Amino acid sequence: MDYYKLSFKNLTEDLSPGILMAFLANYGYESFEELDDSLIAYIQQSKFREDDLNEIKMLEPYMRANKVEREFIADKNWNAVWESNYKPVLIKNCFIRAPFHKPKPDAEYNILLDVKMAFGTAHHETTSLMIEFVLEIDLKGKRVLDMGCGTAVLAILASIRGAEQLYAIDNDEWAYNNALENARLNEADNIEVVLGDAASLDRLESFDAIFANINKNILLHDIRYYSKVLLNGGRIYFSGFYTEDLEDIKAECNNNSLEYVSYRTKNNWVAAEFIKSGNKNNY
Repeated sequence: MDYYKLSFKNLTEDLSPGILMAFLANYGYESFEELDDSLIAYIQQSKFREDDLNEIKMLEPYMRANKVEREFIADKNWNAVWESNYKPVLIKNCFIRAPFHKPKPDAEYNILLDVKMAFGTAHHETTSLMIEFVLEIDLKGKRVLDMGCGTAVLAILASIRGAEQLYAIDNDEWAYNNALENARLNEADNIEVVLGDAASLDRLESFDAIFANINKNILLHDIRYYSKVLLNGGRIYFSGFYTEDLEDIKAECNNNSLEYVSYRTKNNWVAAEFIKSGNKNNY
């Protein structure tokens, strides 16, 4: 499949990579690489439109380089390219690897991912921060939701750590199929993978814990839906946004009976913990 690659270099402080990614997603850009103060975005050739590019170029004043660079990327074996660059990840006592890596016997948890370019490889700060939360809380016998699951790495780890029933939901068909495959690879038979968005929650029973690693705008829109399916005293963990966005997330959570507990940060990315109004001591 052929792609176009757009490079946004030397972004000013007025345009964060997160905001830029959300903006470009509206035009069909589906993969991103964040490099310090720059962003690389990819779109399938069939979805690329010159008129869209002219609108996107309106952002050039927010780049010190003052120019959006475009490059045509001919079809290649993207998985082979990915494999040549992908490295396994060790987060505390959790080792996450691809099929072509050797397992790490001394790690308490070994997770096998055949990610095929889906989000959630554990290399990104937000996934790493969320994995830390999954490793620290007691999930035995719990009902858990992994929202915007990508590879389903969070659901898989929660399953290994004793969660009883899990749902992994993503609105991207590529991620949905990849989550199914990864659940099978890790023999996590108690994970139900769902293709959908927050509207998919209507048919589900309530959860003890929810993990939602998406982006600020989607979180702000969907927090009310998550709160409805979180049990009183249940915990919810959000990531996919920056330190400066935390107050907005707190405010929306406060409007939906979700009380702020704590947060952690890595390279200005944030993962935050909230509790549904009720008994705080059920974990």
